[in-house]
Amino acid sequence: MTPIDRDREMNQKNILLIIVIAQFCCTSLWFAGNGVMSDLVANFDLSKDALGDLTSAVQFGFISGTLSFAMLSIADRFSPSKVFFASAILGALFNLGTIWSGNTFLSLLILRFMTGYFLAGIYPVGMKIAADYFSKGLGKSLGFLVGALVLGTAFPHLLNSLGANLPWRFVLITTSALAIAGGVMIFFFVPDGPFRKPSQKIELKGFLKVFKSKPFRIAAFGYFGHMWELYAFWAFVPVMLQNFIQSNVDLQLNTAFWSFLIIGLGGLACVIGGYLSQSFGAQKVAFLALLLSGLCCLLSPFVFQSGSLLLCLGFLIFWGLVVIADSPLFSTLVAQNAIAEVKGTALTIVNCIGFSITIISIQLINYLSDYISPEYLFLILVIGPAAGLLFYRLNSFQQAN
Repeated sequence: MTPIDRDREMNQKNILLIIVIAQFCCTSLWFAGNGVMSDLVANFDLSKDALGDLTSAVQFGFISGTLSFAMLSIADRFSPSKVFFASAILGALFNLGTIWSGNTFLSLLILRFMTGYFLAGIYPVGMKIAADYFSKGLGKSLGFLVGALVLGTAFPHLLNSLGANLPWRFVLITTSALAIAGGVMIFFFVPDGPFRKPSQKIELKGFLKVFKSKPFRIAAFGYFGHMWELYAFWAFVPVMLQNFIQSNVDLQLNTAFWSFLIIGLGGLACVIGGYLSQSFGAQKVAFLALLLSGLCCLLSPFVFQSGSLLLCLGFLIFWGLVVIADSPLFSTLVAQNAIAEVKGTALTIVNCIGFSITIISIQLINYLSDYISPEYLFLILVIGPAAGLLFYRLNSFQQAN
């Protein structure tokens, strides 16, 4: 390796580290409301359905943002680093608005919606920035990047687990400050990547054109199946733990801390999956993780009825690992099979559809919770992995014939 090659590799490692840290800081906005949900319910007199509604508001905001970003080709026409920076600042301000004592349920919905809207300029745009820097080893790079998203998502639960020593507003102030810091880091230290191919025009049909490729469709539909399960699982992890404790009244548990651990350890799975993809291929590792998470959905009733806290925690940790391990790999496959000039649009529109699916699964569980026993409630999540695996299998069979 020449000195020039060594310098280039070192620069790429530094760039990846900055992107990862910035992604962690900014995506802490995502579940900031969930991390203090009990406090929001108490302080603003919200109903028991607030968890599903406020979570869905963020998802719906993200969907609206990704749809408009994709239709206007924002990430391809403008500097991704500047888009990331502006989105981080605006997302942080709307998140901070949640601490206002005069909020109503409607204003909280709007604030969470707008926070989600500007997350559309953070998560997929962060992946676009990484794809502009790494033509090889993208799976490993996105493994670190999505791992940062996972830790950012889990971080509010960790802050909340610190207990009464910290006021609930501290969680929201801290996550907003982190988001601003992440945006500043990208703006000043991460210029546009060497593999960026900017688009000079608005591609209103770009989000349809990307689906003409069969490899792209396989990756996208695998991602859609994965998303049916992922955010519903994340949103209801505290509920799963609380239901288990209520069924076993002699147990005590810091649900906020264990929610952080169950979700946060998924970041490690993303990194491991990224390394495994270099040896076995992103597609094989992604669909294996999808299969394992689907099996967890099927096994959940048996575990929740077991009465064993050790088994329940171990099971949820394993589920938390496999439910996210495929996410960076599906994003890698999407990026690799997208047209270079509309790569940002492709990543954004796939995120848009994927997060639209999360609203359906979250609201469905929210609705069914009044009619189905908690032990059986999460069987419904198997629909996503089963659909993704079936689509992959059918297309593989067609290619073989």
